[in-house]
Amino acid sequence: MLAALVVLAPLALPNNYAYEVAIQIAINAVVCVGLNLLIGYAGQISLGHAGFFALGGYASAILATRYGVPVWLSLPGACIAVGALAHVLGRPTLRLKGHPLAMATLGLGVIISIALTTEDKWTGGPDGMPVPPLVLFGLAVQGEQAWYWIAGGLLVGTVWLALNLIDSPNGRALRALHGSEVAAQTLGIDCTRFKLQVFTLSAMLAALAGALTAHYAGFITPAKATFLHSVELVIMVVFGGMASVFGAVVGAAVMTLLPQLLTVLKDYEMMVFGAVLVATMVLFPQGLVPTVARWWNGRPQ
Repeated sequence: MLAALVVLAPLALPNNYAYEVAIQIAINAVVCVGLNLLIGYAGQISLGHAGFFALGGYASAILATRYGVPVWLSLPGACIAVGALAHVLGRPTLRLKGHPLAMATLGLGVIISIALTTEDKWTGGPDGMPVPPLVLFGLAVQGEQAWYWIAGGLLVGTVWLALNLIDSPNGRALRALHGSEVAAQTLGIDCTRFKLQVFTLSAMLAALAGALTAHYAGFITPAKATFLHSVELVIMVVFGGMASVFGAVVGAAVMTLLPQLLTVLKDYEMMVFGAVLVATMVLFPQGLVPTVARWWNGRPQ
């Protein structure tokens, strides 16, 4: 269904601006699907995923511009490097639970943001740095339509990966971990290993999306690593519905598209945006997709 939507969507996209919004939706959805695996299925909060997103873009840019690594190698190399970093940082961090874990991941995001801003020799500092174009099969990817198919294909692949993961024994272990870590341990589930694995996978998906964003825009700044960006990603996951892969996609789509539609309100844009968020969470307390699914099936909330 999602693949069909991606294929048919260009019929309703009238111009390059619409393609640009669609690309941003797909990239945000990739991050949110990975973040939902961590938050919605494993029950581990993260308020620093924007840091991994930015690191993916900077790592690929630095490898390509400063070391001459081909972009088709620098991009996966950046994802692997960020995944390795997340694996190392996750070992002590994921021992925490609840609010301490949220504060620890927030701290990681802040540290990454500060490092990207101050290490101007490598990152260009607050002004950012240029990023070379993505080159595939010897040709530079240019134009919104070409990037749309790359972003759409990545989204379909990410959703396919997530759906297969949650239906596997590993996915059932993640859900058991979310329900009760003590009960999961009594069943022989290695909770530490599963938390670390899903945290690493989620960080790598964020890094991949960040790298693609950087190569698409041709520029990247530390603004991609801010706490506000991390909060936006979490809001997308909660809005669409935690523990719902398609909820993450819908949340990313709505929360990316809504600010574009509200620009006509000018000074009242943020006020209406906040009101929509409050109203949605009151009417759809479990998130948009799970609540609508319950209504559709005739079950009470």
